[in-house]
Amino acid sequence: MSRKRIGKNVAYDTEKKLYYAYFDGGRGKNGRRERWTRTFRSEREAVQAVETFAAERREGGLPAAEAITVGAWLDYWLEEIVRPNLEYTTYYCYANIIRNHLKPSLGRVLLRELTPLRIQQYYTQMIKGKGLSPNTVHKHHILLHTALKLAFRQEILGSNPVDRVEPPRARAARQLYYTPQELKLLFQAAEGGRMELIVKLAGYLGLRRGEICGLRWENIDFRKKVLSVRLARTTAGGTVVEKPPKTPNSLRSLGFAGLEDLERLLRRTREEQRAAVCAGLAEDTGFVLADRRGRPWNPNQVTRAMEAFVEVNGLPPITLHGLRHTFASVANSAHIPLPDISRALGHKDVVVTGRVYTHIFDQTHVEAVSAVARSIRGA
Repeated sequence: MSRKRIGKNVAYDTEKKLYYAYFDGGRGKNGRRERWTRTFRSEREAVQAVETFAAERREGGLPAAEAITVGAWLDYWLEEIVRPNLEYTTYYCYANIIRNHLKPSLGRVLLRELTPLRIQQYYTQMIKGKGLSPNTVHKHHILLHTALKLAFRQEILGSNPVDRVEPPRARAARQLYYTPQELKLLFQAAEGGRMELIVKLAGYLGLRRGEICGLRWENIDFRKKVLSVRLARTTAGGTVVEKPPKTPNSLRSLGFAGLEDLERLLRRTREEQRAAVCAGLAEDTGFVLADRRGRPWNPNQVTRAMEAFVEVNGLPPITLHGLRHTFASVANSAHIPLPDISRALGHKDVVVTGRVYTHIFDQTHVEAVSAVARSIRGA
């Protein structure tokens, strides 16, 4: 054999009098291994090429610090930090913001020349020029701050310019929810139809859309009357993604003892699915929410079905997530302690619950003031 290895990833061909450098780029986006070879006239050139490639791989393919643009850094942060460590849904969301907004506006700016003023102007441009909401641009602020914080920690930046910018003030979203009377009308309208199980899981238990779509029969214990949230099915760019629920606290168990109609509905649904499987009409995928062929519903399909159902039945506007808010409202009206509501919803802590549902829990303060007024009048 004329080609002999003379160093790491370097070989010499004694017949052709050429040096060969071997490069391994890892797996590409299609999952295939990317490997290639280059030839050199001298050993020094081949070794230098291999060493340069290895250095660029360690640095994520970034140029020298003074030549890094904002776009190059965001790409590095997205692929080397976000993709390996966060959920694909988070990666997809960040990638959209970077591709559609940050890179077109700031991508060509040198990272070390990005000033607080330029960032502040970007926020204004997004809100006044493109019509994005302050809440949306606040997400851009958080992303940019997190990405440049890493550049500061890795000593590419002397400071994080986002620290000296006034971010758009996030506004509390107006949450729609039903009264108990409206919820009862919804349940009556859904009875016997394909939406019944969906609206009752959301209204009775406060489940998120992804938690409903990810619910499996193995997560339901009919003997103990307990339902466990262990999986969420959501979408990212049209692709269905199965992942753990939103936070570790979202892994929870909820009792449905006392909800006889929900229990009957779950049992009936299970028996209908088993009969369809036995008749060869459906496959047993194990999902509670499945179509006639046993295939799990697409989460986006659930959203569209909910919108159409509310409109067709002339019900007050409500989303599936609005039924989760309804659960919180009804629980609060029943004087359930806030920590218990928080645990049932799967929130990280009561602070999150209080912040999300301030408009609902404010009614508690009204009742407290009224009670004080009655006491004073009685005295």
